[in-house]
Amino acid sequence: MRDYYTLKVNMPAGIVSPGTLQNILSLAYEAKVRHVRFGARQQLLMTVHYEDMRFLEKDLKQHQISYEINSDQYPNIISSYCGEDVFRTGAWLRESEYHTVLDQLDYQPRLKINISDFNQSFTPFFTGNLNFIASHEPHFWYLYVRLKQSNAIFRWPELIYTNDVGRLAKAVEEAMLDQGCQGEDALYKTVTSAQTFIIQPATQEVELPDFSLPYYEGFNRYGERSWLGLYRRDEQFSIAFLLDVCALCLKTRIGELCITPWKSLIIKGIEEKDRVFWSYVLGKHNINVRHAANELAWQTEDHTDEGTNLKNYVIRYFEKNDTRTFGLCFGVQTRAKSEVFGSILIRKRPLVRIGQLALFSVYDLYFTENFNPNSRIHNLVERGLLKLHLPNQLNRLCRKFNARRSQEGVETVRMETEKPEPILAAVPTVHQCPHCFTVYDEQYGDLRRGIPAGTAFGQLPIDYLCSTCDAPKEELEEVQLAGIHG
Repeated sequence: MRDYYTLKVNMPAGIVSPGTLQNILSLAYEAKVRHVRFGARQQLLMTVHYEDMRFLEKDLKQHQISYEINSDQYPNIISSYCGEDVFRTGAWLRESEYHTVLDQLDYQPRLKINISDFNQSFTPFFTGNLNFIASHEPHFWYLYVRLKQSNAIFRWPELIYTNDVGRLAKAVEEAMLDQGCQGEDALYKTVTSAQTFIIQPATQEVELPDFSLPYYEGFNRYGERSWLGLYRRDEQFSIAFLLDVCALCLKTRIGELCITPWKSLIIKGIEEKDRVFWSYVLGKHNINVRHAANELAWQTEDHTDEGTNLKNYVIRYFEKNDTRTFGLCFGVQTRAKSEVFGSILIRKRPLVRIGQLALFSVYDLYFTENFNPNSRIHNLVERGLLKLHLPNQLNRLCRKFNARRSQEGVETVRMETEKPEPILAAVPTVHQCPHCFTVYDEQYGDLRRGIPAGTAFGQLPIDYLCSTCDAPKEELEEVQLAGIHG
């Protein structure tokens, strides 16, 4: 008998109410679970001892909470809802539209379903079997279908109306899994001959944006409110901490928590007056929220620490060599047939195998077409790398990517008649946060912190904090206005 089991609770579209999460976590705590994880498909994962499992199962059933044990028969629905408003605002797709689609998916899908805005790069587009992507036409969606056990994707001939997304998804699933339709034409004919849907012609492929992973951690402002991103290096969130998070959400009337595909948590709608309470909770549980951006750009498999340990091994090398990874993300695959999201993929494979026993392992290194993680085309870089050699090869690949970007951005330089050098005026300086790049300019002060215009940086209070991410005053760096980056 196994000593421990993995229990999964789906959070459709990565959305969960604080009350629901509080209830699940309280039951888990009673079953002696002390830490949980979030999965790559925005689900809740926990490891439970077999002696406590039967009690937890009884409680979950009593509270009508669906779950799976050591199984993924019903994959979670994932969506780009977690980044809506805080990273960007869609042309027509709003949070209410996501809820409209979710209300239609009132069954447990057996296929992986992705729901994405077309103009974002925070969540993957094509890791599902049914990939719904908002089109430029208001309230109509592209559908890209990936058949089971296949890497090939085809586009549904028509755009689908919002109110028909759930019905079409269920019809496609039944045709694929129950009626055995596998070919593109057979699947389309089977679904459309039985039902009619509100559609528009899809005359071209979806136009996807270039990949750029936003910094999804820490306190950040949007409009008059703030959002808080929570990431853990070991992917473990203590239940005690999350229970305090849920309690504070309920106290301050925050109605939703958002789980991301990066195994992190985003809390939207934090009022300025409540930020002090959030800082208290973070301090109480010693939660750090200023990790390096190159550490956040990794996706590992669920149910294993191996990928996380390899990530941390490479990150130490990146930090030592000051490797630039902007515009890239990395996926670690340690198990056959698992799927991770990344523009650079690390795949572990056994070099020697005796039966089910792998005696020695090496790593193959790939990058996707144009380094876009949403591409399904993988190019081999190196095969059979030892773990010792992997970080250096990744560093070289990052440099190759950066050199390519530099060449693409080079403009033609025209020779001009030499002109006399102008007399340079003094370049004003400001103080910039090295974590979030927020600038303190004494010309404007910081009205949100009650600092009037004209207050010199040296006259700021000792306990002054960055107005965006709460970095302490001593960490802000003096820079020239002409050299500011952001």
